[in-house]
Formats: sequence, C-alpha cells, structure tokens
Amino acid sequence: MTVFSARSAVPARALPPAPVQPLPPLEAARPTPMDWARRRRAERDARRIEAAGARALSRLDHLGPSWHVVDWPRTELTETSMLDLDYRSRDDRAGFLAIGPSGIFAVTVADHGRARVLIAGDVVQINGKRPAYIAEARRDAKRAAKALSNAVGLTIPVTPVLTFVGSGVISVYGLPKECLVATHRELDRLLVAGGNRISAATAEKLSRVAQAPSTWLNAPYRSAADYRWYEEGRTAADKRASRR
Repeated sequence: MTVFSARSAVPARALPPAPVQPLPPLEAARPTPMDWARRRRAERDARRIEAAGARALSRLDHLGPSWHVVDWPRTELTETSMLDLDYRSRDDRAGFLAIGPSGIFAVTVADHGRARVLIAGDVVQINGKRPAYIAEARRDAKRAAKALSNAVGLTIPVTPVLTFVGSGVISVYGLPKECLVATHRELDRLLVAGGNRISAATAEKLSRVAQAPSTWLNAPYRSAADYRWYEEGRTAADKRASRR
C-alpha cells in the first residue's frame, strides 16, 4: 500500500509551523534493591583489591631501576577481550609481574583484612574457608611462563609468589612447594633473595615483551640471541671459564 502525503487546505505561510513534540523518553528499568546492593559490593571489593595491590607495590619502589613491574592479564585473553580496556579490572585479586635480576615472579596479592590465616602446605584457610590461592598462583605463573617462552623462543621460568595484605595473624605450619609465600611487608626482601640470575638488560627486554598485548595471544617473537639466562648457581657477574 502506498500512502501519499495529504495536501494542505490553506497555504503553509498562513499558519505558524506546528511545534515538534519530542518523543517521551523510554522509562529506564529501575534497579532493584538487590541490584543496588550487588553494585555497591562490587565497587567496595574493587577498591579493596586496588588498595591491596597498591600496598604490595609500595614495597618495590626502592628496589631500583633494574626491577620492572608489569600489569599483566591474569585471565585468558582473546582478540575480542583485548578491545575491552578494562579487562584487568575483572580479576578478583590483584596481581602483577615483577621482573628483575632475580628472575620473573608472578605475584598474586590476597587481602585477608583482620582475619587469621592458616597455611599448611598447599592449604590456606581464612575464616573457615579454604580458597585455592596456592593452586591459582601456580597456574598463573605457568601460564605466564608459557606465554613469555613462546614469545621469546627460550624457556623462561616464572616463579609464583603469594603475598598477603592485612593485619590479621598468619600462622604457618608448613610452606608449599614451588610457590613462595610472604606478607606484603616482606615482598621486596623475598624477591631479591634469589640473587642475580639475569642481567639488567635482559630484565628490561623481558619487561617490554611482557607489556606487549600480543605476548598473551602467543604471537611469534623470535630474538632469542638477545636473552641470557644463567644456570642455577651462576650469576650475571660470573665470568665464563677460559680455555687453556
């Protein structure tokens, strides 16, 4: 069906133009009290996580220019999620990569507030709950090592570190294997305790690789000749034995 516009009965100039009435705005769905409470809880948790991460980072300020801190995506990245500039804020805990002469460390920050923490090997108990902090720290470090190794072309070890932020008492009945545990006040001393395993130049190059978003998509990056990783028991200051 074709509809033609109707002709005006009088000249258009005889009548003032009719004002255009704006369309009534669509009534937005009002949030329920439960939605409001969830949003407030999420905002409060985000502020607490950010504050815990800042307290842990403050201990690394005086380590010197040879150390680099990289904010890396602790969740799996895809090409679509890379377009989301706020993908780092979706983590339920703070975390970062610390790269320096002692190596590469995947630091996971857990805020326990005033609650008491019990550590017995791989078991962490807080307020009667047993979160899988140790297993998650190992998983994050393994994923970071895989991504960096694929990007560089060499096997890059990454050490998992779990650091607690809070004022509650921490009781240790046995430390976990292959995972370092410390409070945020001891984090700086823990990182430098390993000595010098890589050179400052290698640490800087690895930090640039870790900062590239393509690294976490396993993009090819082949320049293995520029990286020097020292064997166990050797340091960057050790000289290579001369042949006679």
